[in-house]
Amino acid sequence: MSNLEISPISNELSHQEILRYSRHLLLPEVGLGGQEKLKAAAILVVGTGGLGSPAAMYLAAAGVGRIGLVDYDVVEITNLQRQIIHSTASIGERKVNSARDRLRNINPDIEIEIYDEPFTSENAFRIAEHYDLIVDCTDNFPTRYLINDLCVLTGKPNIYGAIYRFEGQVSVFWAKHGPCYRCLFPDPPPPGLVPSCAESGVFCLVPGTIGTLQASEALKLILGIGEPLIGKLLLYDVLSMSLEYVHLKKNPHCKICSVEPEITELIDYEAFCGTPWFDRQEDLLASEWEIEPVELAERLQGSERIRLIDVREPHELEISHLEGAEVIPLGSLAAQIHQLDSSENIILICKTGTRSARALELLVSAGFRKLKNLRGGINAWAHEIDPSLPVY
Repeated sequence: MSNLEISPISNELSHQEILRYSRHLLLPEVGLGGQEKLKAAAILVVGTGGLGSPAAMYLAAAGVGRIGLVDYDVVEITNLQRQIIHSTASIGERKVNSARDRLRNINPDIEIEIYDEPFTSENAFRIAEHYDLIVDCTDNFPTRYLINDLCVLTGKPNIYGAIYRFEGQVSVFWAKHGPCYRCLFPDPPPPGLVPSCAESGVFCLVPGTIGTLQASEALKLILGIGEPLIGKLLLYDVLSMSLEYVHLKKNPHCKICSVEPEITELIDYEAFCGTPWFDRQEDLLASEWEIEPVELAERLQGSERIRLIDVREPHELEISHLEGAEVIPLGSLAAQIHQLDSSENIILICKTGTRSARALELLVSAGFRKLKNLRGGINAWAHEIDPSLPVY
């Protein structure tokens, strides 16, 4: 067991705290001394969404004395299917404020620090300085690599979690005692290869399970009990209800945690990953490749022949669709390019304009030029043209 050094702030729990944590105190692996360690500990949770919700809530319930929350987003109704730290009443609020209020309601005796700002190379050291470990509850590669590099450079453990549809994974990357995230993934995937939850969906319970496991790993490190997932990647599949382990080894040539690292300071992670921290639809394509919903509606009313190609998955058309649109899912487009005529006016459609932007790039690389991407996708069409369609 690799121990995490925690310097107790106070050696005593109040009578009320003893009562609150009595079920912990009955465990010989925790006991009074362990609960005092939890009270003295400081944990930074980056992201208060699907993973951060259960992770932060269980850390608060367990009595971790100081919890930092980093997020730079607002609560939306689409979050509530899985981000259980937020509520319907908090729609429109800053996520860190909503999360802080929920944690205070769970445990008023702990300290909650909030950072309503993007977690970047410029502020990462400042924010993380006074925390013992970092729980990575993010959903983008730039922040994921940033957290890894920050933890390697500062010697902090990195409690990693990731989800995709019905699957999730968890590990503890602590370069002092095992591999880091870059040992497993030296380079990020090509931009656009891994779809976000907004594009691919996620089963509501998957982030709940993975986030809870992340909190469990963090508590084990603080208490110095059990075997943490150092050098192991836990793979979870809810459909088969299976748990598998992949054993990881430290890469002797890792760019940051090897004996002679190439990376000795935080870098430009947006440039490294080729993607932004946050979705910025307006940056995906130059304006000449896009068409606004109003303009498309006008052109469809005219005599011009337009071929509408919807690159969403077939089951999404059960939610909403444009009459006359053909369905060619993005994943099948390359194999079906021969079905398209480059002389035709083609308008590409998806949910929000992200997948159709990738489809446009694919077709442009194949020589197509008479193309447009519906800006904002069918959700924008529902907002601006046909409010009878649901937004999802």
